[in-house]
Amino acid sequence: MTPEERTRLESIDRVLRSDTVREQIRPIIERVRAELARKNEALMTWEPIPLTVFGRALPREIQSAWVFVLRAGADTGEERHPNSHQRMMTFQGSGDMQTGEPAQWQSNALVSDPEAPLERRWISIPPNVWHRPVVGANADWTVVSFHTVAAEELIEERPASRSKDGTKQMKYLEQK
Repeated sequence: MTPEERTRLESIDRVLRSDTVREQIRPIIERVRAELARKNEALMTWEPIPLTVFGRALPREIQSAWVFVLRAGADTGEERHPNSHQRMMTFQGSGDMQTGEPAQWQSNALVSDPEAPLERRWISIPPNVWHRPVVGANADWTVVSFHTVAAEELIEERPASRSKDGTKQMKYLEQK
């Protein structure tokens, strides 16, 4: 992690540690959790967080924020974001955000312990880097994710053998 990226993550981390911000995020988390509980077949559920929740405290390049709840025991498969740099923090629970390529995944075990070092709570994933969340069997994993594109523009790209370029693209807000 570069010193600049570390500074950026520390800045976002301070914002997320604010009691005021956490109080505003909590109802979103509860809605997303309830949605996952209703959708037995879903591996994860999500909802964007209005940027107004954070005031003017986020770095300028952050254009959207999200809550994701990933089901205990889930491996949601590999994905990447060709149009966004993703910065993700473990809010509750723990998981392994693997990065790299199939058969060459690098483990990034993340925890929600506020006393853990930044690198154990956060991950920074540049555009076009494949990543794959793997959740332990004991509990769902709640994360807060920040992207450098607006919510309606965030593209998820997944492998697709039937596609001419070998991938399939969707926008998160169109998947609901």
